[in-house]
Amino acid sequence: MRSPENVLESLKSKACNKSYKYERLYRNLYNPQFYLLAYQRIQAKPGNMTAGTDGKTIDGMGMARINALIEKMRDFRYQPNPARRTYIPKSNGKMRPLGIPSFDDKLIQEVVRLILESIYEPTFSNYSHGFRINRSCHTALKYVQKYFTGTKWFVEGDIKGCFDNVDHHVLIAILRKRIADEHFIGLLWKFLKAGYMEDWKYHNTYSGTPQGSIISPILANIYMNELDSYMAEYAEKFNCGNRRKINPAFKKKLDVCRGKEQRLKRNLSKMSEEEKEGLIAEIRELRRSLKSMPYSDQMDDSYKRICYIRYADDFLIGVIGSKGDAEQIKQDVGCFIREKLHLEMSREKTLITHGHDFAKFLGYEVTIAKGEYNKKTKTGATRRVNNGKVLLYVPHDKWVKRLFSYNALKIKYDKQNGNKEVWEPVRRTRLLHLDDLEILNQYNAEIRGLYNYYRLANNVSVLNNFYYVMRYSMLKTFAGKYRTRISRIIRKYRKGKDFAVEYLQKNGKVGQTLFYNKGFRRDTKVGKENPDIVARAVENYGSNSLIKRLKANKCEWCGAENMPLEMHHIRKLKDLKGRKQWEIAMIGRKRKTMALCVNCHDKLHAGKLD
Repeated sequence: MRSPENVLESLKSKACNKSYKYERLYRNLYNPQFYLLAYQRIQAKPGNMTAGTDGKTIDGMGMARINALIEKMRDFRYQPNPARRTYIPKSNGKMRPLGIPSFDDKLIQEVVRLILESIYEPTFSNYSHGFRINRSCHTALKYVQKYFTGTKWFVEGDIKGCFDNVDHHVLIAILRKRIADEHFIGLLWKFLKAGYMEDWKYHNTYSGTPQGSIISPILANIYMNELDSYMAEYAEKFNCGNRRKINPAFKKKLDVCRGKEQRLKRNLSKMSEEEKEGLIAEIRELRRSLKSMPYSDQMDDSYKRICYIRYADDFLIGVIGSKGDAEQIKQDVGCFIREKLHLEMSREKTLITHGHDFAKFLGYEVTIAKGEYNKKTKTGATRRVNNGKVLLYVPHDKWVKRLFSYNALKIKYDKQNGNKEVWEPVRRTRLLHLDDLEILNQYNAEIRGLYNYYRLANNVSVLNNFYYVMRYSMLKTFAGKYRTRISRIIRKYRKGKDFAVEYLQKNGKVGQTLFYNKGFRRDTKVGKENPDIVARAVENYGSNSLIKRLKANKCEWCGAENMPLEMHHIRKLKDLKGRKQWEIAMIGRKRKTMALCVNCHDKLHAGKLD
């Protein structure tokens, strides 16, 4: 059989030919190499140790298990298990449903995702930034900064329960535009209709993409790409004019200024010094006033533009035009989403916002700079800045809510001072049982996490307020742990100007970790190292890869050869106590996996492997 790399490259090479239809995709699910590649890619995720409704996890994965799945694929007996439904908290206090598929289903879904990604990723719109290779919230926000300049009105788009309400028949119809393999389409139908288990009761799924599944993001993007295509066509029809007309008031004043300059040039030898100085002063004043006036006519209705960006089910439209234009666009987009995608716009969250007010997108506040002002360059000349420039801000409530969610802040009200708010950092009781390094690492991770997300913001320095509360909460947590005062904690852990925790390294030397001290400078660089989904090139089979270890057919414990193997998995190395020899071996190799023969794997789970 062909290697997965060759198959995926072949699929990609035909992707941009929109008239081409893909056939015989299902047969790739007979290829063991695809499953090994999928296994290599998803095995490191900790959620794989959580059992689905079939009670199985990633533990015990081996060629026998893969071959059994392939046999089910060949005779079409494969049926996905219903996902085990659980709930996770949302930022607004509500709960979000999450489905936990069985690992065998995850493995097949990853193979399907690889195939779908090769077919659709090359043709996705540049407007789409969610769940895509080398794209992220940051790339979407940078796009807004670059292309939404001069926006007069924002249309904030939000689709009500998008992923839960995807119409299965519409989705399959979209897929059939490119895929002419009914066996492959049938497999996707099975995933969509697999249902879920909650409180030991089975529930059918009549709409939506499977929550928590590996294929859900790519299916959602395939579905929402229809909106992206519609917006591209809409923009072509809406956009008009090559550039704005010159502001009449600016042109009039410029003509007056040039007339005086010509008069000065013609009559320079005839004029007295007093007349020259007076005319030069008038010219300077005119030039100065011109710099404070807009060059173009901001009300020119012969020049219109639409800008559009989407991240998953959130989208933002920038309109250079009238409020009436923005209202019509909102109505037309809502109509398309309702009639073609069978979805509904959220009335509460789909808003029309003036460019100088704050529109919300991906947790940032987006606005257009008010007015213009002149700034001196390095050469001493002056130039206009903030001419319709997009500004990004950290919303005040975001970092305040984060403090409350960490239980790091308590607000009191001073009755003697007109019920004035008094902010009080507090210790975090749930961290008291951790060791010093774990407490410090927890605070550092939370501070860095918030800063890394909001580092594009023009006002990112407001996170110094967040830092102040977190620092005193950390000090109070240490003080609570050791039942002492903050001043003593500061003296104990002070290293120069920093707060540091020392620890013993594996080489016997003493190391130290500092409390975050890098500040909160604006950083607008968005590189490949920090998108939401990191670029995932197809892995080469390295000498230590899981694939090679499984194919070696040699037990890594007893050394038995030519035996079917099962891969033993653990969640975290720190969970191992190091009391048994096999635990010591895994710790020594710094691996969370061990390839074992069936006999050794059974003994391990029976507590008899040592």
